[in-house]
Amino acid sequence: MSQASRISLTLRSRVRFYLNRIREHLWVKPLVICLLSIIVAFLAALADRFDFGQSVPDISAKSIETLLSIVSTSMLVIAVFAVGAMLSAYASASSAATPRSFFLVIADDVSQNSLSVFIGAFIFSIIGLVALLNGIYDKPGRFVLFLITMIVFAMVIFTFVRWVDRIARLGRLGTTVDKVEAAARDALTIRARFPTFGAAKEVKTDGQGVAVYSKEVGYVQRIDVARLQILAEQFEGNIVVCALPGTFSAPDQPLAYVEAPNFSEAETVLDDIGGAFMIGGERTFDEDPRFGLVVLSEIASRALSPAVNDPGTAIDVIGTLVRLFVLWTRSYDAAGEHSVEFDRVAIPEISLDDMFDDAFNAISRDGASALEVAIRLQKAFHSLVSLEHKQMRQAAIAHARLALRYAELALKLPEEIEAVRRVAEHTIQMETDDDKQGAPFD
Repeated sequence: MSQASRISLTLRSRVRFYLNRIREHLWVKPLVICLLSIIVAFLAALADRFDFGQSVPDISAKSIETLLSIVSTSMLVIAVFAVGAMLSAYASASSAATPRSFFLVIADDVSQNSLSVFIGAFIFSIIGLVALLNGIYDKPGRFVLFLITMIVFAMVIFTFVRWVDRIARLGRLGTTVDKVEAAARDALTIRARFPTFGAAKEVKTDGQGVAVYSKEVGYVQRIDVARLQILAEQFEGNIVVCALPGTFSAPDQPLAYVEAPNFSEAETVLDDIGGAFMIGGERTFDEDPRFGLVVLSEIASRALSPAVNDPGTAIDVIGTLVRLFVLWTRSYDAAGEHSVEFDRVAIPEISLDDMFDDAFNAISRDGASALEVAIRLQKAFHSLVSLEHKQMRQAAIAHARLALRYAELALKLPEEIEAVRRVAEHTIQMETDDDKQGAPFD
């Protein structure tokens, strides 16, 4: 495969990653809309250069001035009100769910678009008013400015109504859970299709090779596999990645190992390899499916805390986790044979056991004393066992046993313990002797 083809293979994921980072900044869209508003306000003056002045109505400057004054005054108030309401919704989402969901909530397109329209309308009205009072517009220009002002006014009304409906739900726990589920679903689907990011699962090496360390401390957010492939081809060696997205990178934790017959341990080469790993202070959802599972588990654990005491939310999250694992299994199986596009780079697949630990360990521990949560957990594991996916089956049975042990220690009434045992037995007994010996499923 050519170098250009390899680079284009990862271009979409790279663009998607950076676009998501841009969406997490609240100022980007308002800035763009403000610039467009200024351009539109001056574009109306171009109508004076065309010879249709006699065929358009003569709109008085006073009427346009009054309309623009109303828009400028009201938009400033609405923009300030919108910012206050959005901050309140963000704080509510962080406190009711988990702070890790903040960036998903702040990236809400409807809220950002609404704030952008309000601020953009304010800027447009101010620029248009100043230009009008200084006599920039003639008869055609005033008519076009009037039309644009009416369009902006209609957009503001429509946007405000839509925004009120969204802001009423934005800070609610259910909306936050839905956003986290959507982010986790996208990450799981992509990882199921490309479990090794197009790299090989393993590369034949004579030893561990030279370790590559990061100079930054943080979480691996993204790996530029195409860049690693190009570097490996330059020194005719192999690169074995050992730090997947979501891994905490510290000075003593290697990111990868380099194996080559004539590899020079030049610092510049190692720096180039380390530069293919994007390190940040926080985990991101894009290429880290486990992070979505962790955040959902945190939401359930917070709901099960004595201060909140909301087992219903934990039960809803368990159902969400089951949906995600079913999606993972179906997407992984549907992908079929995974092609290797970067043959000099080896990346391990994400561990299903680790995914189960992220999703269910905290819920099993914190929900053990709630009978309804303990039973729902066992039913969830039974549903995952029935998928007849070998690794999924083994992980679900192991976690069913763990959740049962937690419940036996936390529940006080023998009747409650027996109720959980009866449900758990349906899952645990599905582990046959063939499963223990590692016989494959059809």
